[in-house]
Order: sequence, then structure tokens, then C-alpha cells
Amino acid sequence: MIWKTFSLLMLSFTLVSFSHAEIALETSATHRRALAQPMPLLTEQSQLIEFAAGRSLFNQMWVIAPSQDDDIDGLGPLYNSISCLACHPGNGRGSAPNGPDEKMRAMLVRLSAPSDNLFYAKPHPVYGGQLQEFAVPNVPAEGRAEVHYENANITLSDGEIVSLRKPMIKLVEPGYGEFGDILTSARIGPALVGMGLIEAIDEQAILEWHDPDDANNDGISGRANWLTNEATHQPQIGRFGYKANIASLAEQTASAFQEDLGLTSAIFPVENCSSQQTDCQQAESGGAPELAEKQLDAVNFYLQFLAIPSQRDPAHPTVIKGKTIFSEAGCAACHRPQIKTSAHAKPAAFANRLLSPYSDFLLHDMGEQLADHRPDNGATGTEWRTAPLWGIGLADTVGDEVGYLHDGRARNLLEAILWHGGEAQKSRDAVINMPKQHRDALITFLKSL
Repeated sequence: MIWKTFSLLMLSFTLVSFSHAEIALETSATHRRALAQPMPLLTEQSQLIEFAAGRSLFNQMWVIAPSQDDDIDGLGPLYNSISCLACHPGNGRGSAPNGPDEKMRAMLVRLSAPSDNLFYAKPHPVYGGQLQEFAVPNVPAEGRAEVHYENANITLSDGEIVSLRKPMIKLVEPGYGEFGDILTSARIGPALVGMGLIEAIDEQAILEWHDPDDANNDGISGRANWLTNEATHQPQIGRFGYKANIASLAEQTASAFQEDLGLTSAIFPVENCSSQQTDCQQAESGGAPELAEKQLDAVNFYLQFLAIPSQRDPAHPTVIKGKTIFSEAGCAACHRPQIKTSAHAKPAAFANRLLSPYSDFLLHDMGEQLADHRPDNGATGTEWRTAPLWGIGLADTVGDEVGYLHDGRARNLLEAILWHGGEAQKSRDAVINMPKQHRDALITFLKSL
């Protein structure tokens, strides 16, 4: 397999220097695989092979242990998917089921027990922190989640009626006894471009917009989610996940392997079995850990160097108008148009870069309608990290069916905007009340990103 060359290339890659600091990080591709392109700065053959190794593992369909190929076994015992690609098609966005009879293909459900702690979830004593719908032979799956919808209409300024759907999760077919009193939060797979650059953003650049008490009285009170680095015990800002509840790319990748595919790693070496799931604990392992360090490094490399899409038609009059409306409606107060990477970012080609992710990477109270009422590693049940918008205009190109917002309830960008509440309520109302021509220009601008 391609990834077996990875360890042989590590030394050669460390000797490669990026001599041109401003080599492009972007891709102009607009085809089906537009979000799966390597950054142009990967010019050495060893780098491209390493990128391909990570891509191969990302696309890999993992198998149950034991198998004839112990490099790709260890799936489960409990799991949600057999590959990373299944939840992130084309490295893009997943989608939500359209009703209770449709299976989850790129969606999962986080779980926790009710608690008085507003910031940290308490794992369910039997079902843990995430519902696992699949299991290896002789191990019961944890159950199944059905998505039911309530519909409501919103009338825009010109009389257009937009139908919104609000998902409700129902857990059925419990494999280990009744679910009881349990908190749920549905999540679709997010787009993955720009992950390495997000990690490279200067911490102080994020803190520039940190304003938990709304000291400037603009109605926006975003706050950084401070986490503790388990290795150094030092505080660091959460950057990844819908709740900004993970600080590093390596941890984000390893946690997804462990929670979604049931693959252990050096970072998360324990199988995702609770103390009451004895069959799960006794199932055959694919190794200790199941995901080798060089494999995890290869996937991290792949995600780190995925090219970000360049903006399409930035000089088009409608795009320019839409960008102005985006700012005037207050969207840029959270979806920060530009942010800078650290002067000490690694690799050096990432340092001192001015990026346009359209996010401040802070937590914001998004109101009751978007609340999941479940705390998550420093974030409350009403808070969500500002989602980066780069690449969002290519979502429909790379995916057959995509959803927007954390649970995929929105089927298009306008619906996503109309769900905004809390700190974003004024912006949402401005979009409702603006002339249709302005709304259309706004959407055109977003689709250019």
C-alpha cells in the first residue's frame, strides 16, 4: 500500500525547505474533487507520495480484526462508519437523513447524561459519549437514531415563504437497556479544508475578538474556549469541532478514528466500550494501538496540506455587492473576513499568512432554536463555534446531498442564515427584511467562497 512508504520518506521531508514563503496555499479547481487537492507548495515527489498515503488511509474501508491484512483491521467493536470518506464525501459536508426511515450516512449523535455542569458533559454510564449504530459480530450495537422534523415557515420581505425544518432525535432499539434520561446532539460531518491552517492561526489573532462580556456593546460576545493540553498541562484555545472543543489537528483526527471507526491510537489507546459493555471489551483487537503512529501521521499530513479553494469571480459586480451586504448585515462580526497565522507556525510556509476563513473561531450564543442543550468540553448548550466559510460555495459540487449547520437541518445557505439567533439575531432579521435583490447578491457572494 502507498502508506508503507511513509516512514521511509519522513527524513527526506524534514530536509525539504519551502524556499518561497508566499507559494500559494489555494486551488482554483471547481470540479468534483476540488476539496481534495494538495497545496501547490507540495512540489517534492516525497511530499506528494506522503499526501497520497494519507489520502489512501482517509479513503480506506477498514475491516474487522483479525484479517489477512493487519494494517487495515481493527474496525469497531462499536462504530458509526467504515471509512473517513463516508462522513466527509469529497472532504466536503455530510447530510442529515430526510426522515425517520432514512439511515444516517454522514451523521452521528453525541450523548451525555444530564448534569448541573453547564460546560462539561457527563458521559452516559452505559452508552458513553456517542451512539454507535454498528458493531462487529457477537457484539450488540448500541441502537439507532431516528430523525423527525417539525416544520415552520418564515415569510421574507417580498412575500417569499421559506420552509424550515427542525430536527428531533429519537433513540430506538437500545442494545444495552433503556436509554433513560439522556441528552443528544446530532452532528453531520463538516468540510475538512484548511485544517492545517486553522492550527497555524496566531492565538493572539483569535483573542483580538474575544469579548465575552460584550465590552464594546456591539451585541456580540464571542469567547475563546480555553482547553488544557493533556501533555503539557498548559491552556490552549480550542479551534476544531462544532463547539471549538478540540485544540489540535492530531487530537481531532485521532478522536474521529476512535469514536467513529472504533480504531485506537497512541493518543486514544482505549476502545470505545463502556464498563457495562462486556462483549465489546472482550472483542478481538486489531493491535495496540490499532492505528499505527505512521498511519495517523500520514492522515494528519493529508489534512494539513489540503488546498483551500480560491474565491471564484471576486471582481464580479454581484459578488462585490454581496460582500458589502454581508458586512452591512453584521455577518462579518463573527465570520471574520481575515485572520493571520503565527510568525512561528509550522511548516514555515504557513507562517505570517493572511487567511480568509470567514471565522473568528470563537464560541457564540446562537439562541434557543439552534441550541442542543448539551454542554461539550467548555461550551454550553447554546454556544457554537463560528463555522469557517471557505469552500462553502463548492459544497454542492463535491457532494451529492449536503446539509448546513451542525445537524444538517438547513438544505441551502438561505435556510442556514434564517436559523441564526442569539448574537446573530440582528443579522438574520436584516436578511429577512432586505430586498430580494440584496439577498440574492449575498447568497451569490457566499457561493463564491
